[in-house]
Amino acid sequence: MSQTLHPMLNTAVKAARTAGALINRASLDIERVTVTAKSHNDFVTEVDQAAEAAIIETLLGAYPGHGILAEETGRTHGAKDSDYLWIIDPLDGTTNFIHGFPVYAVSIALAFRGQIQQAVVYDPSRNDLFYASKGRGAFLNDKRLRVSKRSRLLESLIGTGFPFRKGDNFKRYLKMFEEVMQHCAGLRRPGAAALDLCYVAAGWYDGFFETGLNPWDIAAGSLIITEAGGLIGNFTGESDFLYQREIVAGNPKIYAQLVSILAPYTRIIKDDDAGATAPAAGAAAAAPDATAAFVASVEADTPPAATAKKPPVRIRKTDLAKAKDNDAPF
Repeated sequence: MSQTLHPMLNTAVKAARTAGALINRASLDIERVTVTAKSHNDFVTEVDQAAEAAIIETLLGAYPGHGILAEETGRTHGAKDSDYLWIIDPLDGTTNFIHGFPVYAVSIALAFRGQIQQAVVYDPSRNDLFYASKGRGAFLNDKRLRVSKRSRLLESLIGTGFPFRKGDNFKRYLKMFEEVMQHCAGLRRPGAAALDLCYVAAGWYDGFFETGLNPWDIAAGSLIITEAGGLIGNFTGESDFLYQREIVAGNPKIYAQLVSILAPYTRIIKDDDAGATAPAAGAAAAAPDATAAFVASVEADTPPAATAKKPPVRIRKTDLAKAKDNDAPF
């Protein structure tokens, strides 16, 4: 790479490429991959678990005093009281992966006291690396990213994600879908939110919205978008989105137009999902330690199946060695 990366970002890149090599190797023989249902339409594979273990090993090997929040193992690894928190989705788009549909990614973000500082989203099937450091811009491989310049929603391509978990309010989503669809040029739903956010940063989408997402789906992509000149927030346009389970993003003009459409559907001001809402937006602000408040809010709003400790997956040393050998120099 022509630019010098922050050491923590460089470590995240190595972790993402290691996980990506494991995923690519498994994709060559999908039929042999063991698939388990965490809940209705929510799957985990041995590849998710092996990739997550490889990422955590790489990150904690370099920064043993840091905390970890990962999709498959929650907070069981790393320090519990560190100001630094790695937020990991080892395989975003698992359903695509198990069907051989090549839209999935590794997502790794580093938060310092609740603020995302480093971000990597790696698309292993295309060998595309999206990354950003706070204040230093966002990139796809060697190319600097900038959000699109479209100013009219009627001319815009918007990304979204369908609600798929048991308990998601599908009727609420259909109302949003219908309204946005009538005001834009087209809607797309590839099925991997981490990549969707990067597509906004690259200008391929002009905007994006989704409900029901977890922090590990959006943490890395959120920094990549803002470093590319875009905006991201909850449906009312506030920056308190990581644990609100609703997100809207876009270039500044399209973002504003999407917020005006989606604001009435927010869980904060219109509770359509009784008993399933996220913690109040003020909860994090009231706590003295932003990182602790952030993690506590995430864990309070995470379904048990997503954070339950799973049996350890054995990664053969030969596989891990091969993955590291395949890690392109960066």
